[in-house]
Amino acid sequence: MSAALEQKADEQEVELTDGFHLVIDALKLNGIKTIYNVPGIPITDLGRLAQASGMRVISFRHEQNAGNAAAIAGFLTKSPGICLTVSAPGFLNGLVALANATTNCFPMILISGSSEREIVDLQQGDYEEMDQLAIARPMCKAAYRVLHAADIGIGIARAIRAAVSGRPGGVYLDMPAKLFGQVIEAEAGRRSLVKVIDPAPAQIPAPEAVERALDVLRGAKRPLIILGKGAAYAQADNDIRVLIEKSGIPYIPMSMAKGLLPDTHPLSAAAARSTVLSESDVVMMIGARLNWLLSHGKGRQWGPPGSKKFIQIDIEPREMDSNVEIAAPLVGDIGSCVAALLRGMGNDWKQPPAEWTQAINTKKEQNIARMASRLGRNAMPMDYHSALRVLRDVIKERPDAILVNEGANTLDQARGVIDMYQPRKRLDVGTWGVMGIGMGFAIAASVETGKPVLAIEGDSAFGFSGMEVETICRYKLPVCVVVFNNDGIYRGDGVNLGGGSDPATTMFVPGSRYDKMIEGFGGVGVNVTTPDELKRAVDTAMDSGKPTLINAAIDPAAGSESGNIGNLNPKSALNKKAGA
Repeated sequence: MSAALEQKADEQEVELTDGFHLVIDALKLNGIKTIYNVPGIPITDLGRLAQASGMRVISFRHEQNAGNAAAIAGFLTKSPGICLTVSAPGFLNGLVALANATTNCFPMILISGSSEREIVDLQQGDYEEMDQLAIARPMCKAAYRVLHAADIGIGIARAIRAAVSGRPGGVYLDMPAKLFGQVIEAEAGRRSLVKVIDPAPAQIPAPEAVERALDVLRGAKRPLIILGKGAAYAQADNDIRVLIEKSGIPYIPMSMAKGLLPDTHPLSAAAARSTVLSESDVVMMIGARLNWLLSHGKGRQWGPPGSKKFIQIDIEPREMDSNVEIAAPLVGDIGSCVAALLRGMGNDWKQPPAEWTQAINTKKEQNIARMASRLGRNAMPMDYHSALRVLRDVIKERPDAILVNEGANTLDQARGVIDMYQPRKRLDVGTWGVMGIGMGFAIAASVETGKPVLAIEGDSAFGFSGMEVETICRYKLPVCVVVFNNDGIYRGDGVNLGGGSDPATTMFVPGSRYDKMIEGFGGVGVNVTTPDELKRAVDTAMDSGKPTLINAAIDPAAGSESGNIGNLNPKSALNKKAGA
C-alpha cells in the first residue's frame, strides 16, 4: 500500500484504494495477466504492485522493445498487449511500437505516465513535460486520458474495446502522475471497474455480398487465394483450410500467414508466386491488403491491366478499392465471412480447371529444383542459402517452435526457404518492414506461448534490440538467437567512396563476435562458421531451453543492397559510384 493510502486509511478508518491499485484491478478484471515495461518515474510502483498482485511484469532495457513485445502478444492472443512506459522520452520510445502495431493491426495498449495537465497546458516546464495525448493521437487507433481515479475503470475498458474491436490496432492511455496517488473508498473503486463484455463482436457479412463473391469465384478459370496475417490473427484456421481444400483454389500466404496450412500443402503456390500473380484471373484476398507488399495490385507483376477481378475480405470497408477496383467486397470479420462462403458453396462446388493447377505444379517443381541446387551448396564461408538450409531443417523437425525473423537479405531469403507447418509460428517485420522487432517479438512469443523460440537476425537488424538478450537471460527464456553476421548492412565489403580512413557507411567491425554479448549475462554463446556447426549449435540450444546466441559467420560478399526491395532505395543521378 502506498504511503498516501496508509495515511488516509489511518485517518478515516475505512477501506481505501488508490490509482495504482485501480489500474491493476481493472486490468486483471479483464483477463490481462502480463505487462511489458521499462520502470521509472512515475510508473515504478505500478510495476512493483502489479507483480505483487500476481501479474507477470517483464521489464525491458528499452521501451520500443517492450512495445513490440506487447504488440505481438496482442497478435498471438487476440487480447491487447500492455506496454507501460515513463513520461516524455519513454513515451516517445514506445510510440514507435504503438504506430507499428496500428499499421499491422495488432491490438496493443500503451499506458504512459505523464506530467500534470495544469503544468503542461501552461508550459511551465515540468519534469519531462509533454502533451503526450496530442502527439499520440494521429499515431494510433484511439487515445484517451484519465484524470480521476474513479474513471480508471472506464478508461481501461474503452482502451480494450478500441484495441480489439473492428480492425485491431494500437491505443494510447495517458495517466498523469497525480492520478496514481489519488485515494478513494475501496467500495466506490470496485463499483467503478468495468468488465468489457464482447469486446470484439462478430461482424456478419451481408448475404448479397457473400453471393456476389461466390458468383465471381464460379466464373474464374484461374483463381487464386492470398492469405494475409489478418487471416492468421482471426484464428479461423480450420474453416480457412476447409475453404481452400473444398474450393481447390491454389493459394499463396503472406509471410505471417505461413503455416495456416503447411507450406508443403499441394495447393500452396508460394513456389510459383510470380506465375500465379500474373496469370490468375480472379484473386480472393483473405486478411491481406493490396499495399506495397503486393505492388498495390498493379504493374507487371499482376499482368495486363484489367486482366483480373478481386474479391476482398476485410472488416474495414474503407480498405476496399484502396488501390484497384474490388469486384466483390466482403465486409465482416474473417471467421464469419469464411464460414458464410462455405455455407454458400454447398456440396457441389466445381474446382478450377486441371490445366491451371497443373501449370502451377510444373512451375513449382522447376523453381523448387532451382532452389535445391542453391541450398545444397556447402559454401565456406557460409552464404545465406547454406545457413538457411540448416534452419529450415530445424523448423521441419520442430514445427511447434516459433520463428522470429528480421533483416534485409536474412528476412527475404528465410521467407522463401523455411517452410512453416503451423499457424502463428512465423513472426516478422510485417507491413512497415521495420527493423528492431526481433528481441521484443522473441521475448513475448516465449512468455505468451511457453514455446521455444528461434530468432533469425541479420546483424544490422539485431543491433536495434540486441541489448534485450540480457532480458532473455534475466527471465531464463528458451530463446535461441542466430545472428547472420556478414560484417555490415546488406553486406560487409563496402568501400569508403571518399577514400578516407573512416569505414564505409554500411560497414560494421569485421569479425564481430555477437556471441560474447550473451555470455556476459550468463547465457550460452556459440560461434559457428559451417552449416554442420550451425545445426549442432541450434539443436543443442533448442534441446536445452537455455538462452543462447549463435554468431553465424556469413560471407561478407553475400547479400544485395536492401534485399528484394532494393528498387525502393533511390540512387544518386549525380554520382553513379554511390551505388557501388
